[in-house]
Amino acid sequence: MKIAISGKGGVGKTTIAAGLIKYFAQKGYQVYAVDADPDTSLGMILGLPEERIGSLKPIVAMRELIAERTGGNGAFFSLNPDVDSILEDYTIRNGNILFLKMGAVKPGGSECYCRENTVLNALVNSIILKRKEIVVMDMSAGIEHLTRGTARGVDIMLIVTEPTLVSIQTARTIQKLATELGISKIKFVANKIRQSKDEEFILSHLPPGDVIGLIPFQTEILDQAAGFNSEQSFTAAGITELATRLLN
Repeated sequence: MKIAISGKGGVGKTTIAAGLIKYFAQKGYQVYAVDADPDTSLGMILGLPEERIGSLKPIVAMRELIAERTGGNGAFFSLNPDVDSILEDYTIRNGNILFLKMGAVKPGGSECYCRENTVLNALVNSIILKRKEIVVMDMSAGIEHLTRGTARGVDIMLIVTEPTLVSIQTARTIQKLATELGISKIKFVANKIRQSKDEEFILSHLPPGDVIGLIPFQTEILDQAAGFNSEQSFTAAGITELATRLLN
C-alpha cells in the first residue's frame, strides 16, 4: 500500500504521517518513510538521530549522481534513469522503517532543476510502483507537489485538515488536483478536534463518507520529537483507528 499525506501547512500532517509509520512498523510491516517536505522534519519526529539525518544527502543535491543517471551534462538526458540502487544506498534503516529524504524543490528564479526533478520523480515511481511494502510519503505543504505530479501512482491520498474554513478550502483544492492526477482514492483526516462542534464543522463542510479519521487535539503530542514513543500515544492520537481503516 502506498499512502501520500498532504495538507495545508500547520495542520499536523507530518505528525500523523509519523504516527502511521510507527504503527505499521510495530505491526511487522516494512515501511518506507519518504520525507518529501522541504522542511524535512519527519526523520526527527520518527526519533532518528539528528546526525544521521543530517548526513543523509537529499536526492536533489546529488548532482554528480544525477548527471550519471540521466546521461551526462549535455542538453539531452534520459527520462527513465535507473534509480533502484538509490533506494539501497540512500536510506536510513531503523528497525522496520526505511527513511528516505527527497530534498527541496527549486526556488523561484533559480537555475533549471530538470535533471533533479527527473530523478526525483523516477525515484518516487520506483517506490510507489515497484515495491510491495507500505510506503508513507509526507508531502510538502500546500499544492505545489501536486502540480509536479510527484504523488501520481499512490493507492490513497490522505488530506489532513483542521476545523477552519481556510484549511477546508486548501483541502478541497488538493482534492481537485489529486483527482486530476488520476488518484482515485482520496480521503480526509480531520485533525485538532477539540470539541463536538469541531467534528460537526468538518462533517458539514466535507462529505462524511470521505472523512476517514477524526484526530482529537492533545497537548501531549505537541512535542513532536517525543510524541510517538509508546503504544498508548498511538491510541490517544487516534492513529490506531485510522491505520486500521487503511489496512481494511
